[in-house]
Amino acid sequence: MGSHDPDCFICQKHQGLKDIPGGAIFQDELIYSGHAWPQEGDEEVYSGGCIVEPKRHVDSWAELSDAEAGRVGVAVRDIARALKQSEGAEHVYVFVLGHHISHLHIWVVPRYPDTPREYWGLQLFEWPQRPLATAGDVAALCSRLRAVL
Repeated sequence: MGSHDPDCFICQKHQGLKDIPGGAIFQDELIYSGHAWPQEGDEEVYSGGCIVEPKRHVDSWAELSDAEAGRVGVAVRDIARALKQSEGAEHVYVFVLGHHISHLHIWVVPRYPDTPREYWGLQLFEWPQRPLATAGDVAALCSRLRAVL
């Protein structure tokens, strides 16, 4: 599986040391995809906010191997398609910010119909009426996405 950082939340998740609601939507020896979940505290998250991560600890796109880059790209596409088909997303954003956790993680985030234009893009997370999901909701959503994949 490659190198890990023992202090990295994402590496800990890939090693089975952190339990994430819904589990993996898809994973293989190089990548993991699942629903995003806060490290601690919050009881709800933006519904459908998925992530794709290399299993090897790398900080950015620049460190990905060719094989990892290819798998990440296909997984992002497949998760985006599944969010449209299963969850009715009218648009799917792909974000890479990387300032909070130094393990590359690509956000694949649906925008649902009737989202006010002023909350498009990164502002989705600030929309007061944004669709929120509990751990149980996330588990059900992940099951639906796995069924579509």
